[in-house]
Amino acid sequence: MARKCNPYSFPRYENDYSFMGLKECQKHPYDTPTHIAQNENPWCRLNDSATLSSVRRNVCYHDPEASRDSLDFHLKSTYDHHQEFLRSKNETLFQRETYFDDHGRILKNREKAEAPQCGMKEIRVWVNPQKASIYSIQGTIESHHNASTNRGYSRKHDGGFYST
Repeated sequence: MARKCNPYSFPRYENDYSFMGLKECQKHPYDTPTHIAQNENPWCRLNDSATLSSVRRNVCYHDPEASRDSLDFHLKSTYDHHQEFLRSKNETLFQRETYFDDHGRILKNREKAEAPQCGMKEIRVWVNPQKASIYSIQGTIESHHNASTNRGYSRKHDGGFYST
């Protein structure tokens, strides 16, 4: 025979349904169904206008100037082995679109803003007519650091540290 009474005398823990009764949903449902709301602005406008990246991800997209494989990518780079010998690997792979604007391809959905035309003032450059000696200590910044106080970076000729 199963017992009907609770063996624990303490009150049970309450949850969302038994604490204050059944709560109503705080967010009101939309007044129009989803399939109708998607045909209105702003959802319709956002869905119908494609970005450059979404067009390029499309199955039917074909770019005849795009590299087909690694060899094409290397051949289209601006690296000239005779002029720029021993460049790093990423510098050898720079493409023409990185450096020049006359490549004819659209890379971003932005209009080019022309630089404002303003009257450039001539910059005056002053050169000292008297060559200063590199061994002169005149005009140097004085500091408390010298060979005897800079313990971590200067050592004696025999390898030991200077002591003060």
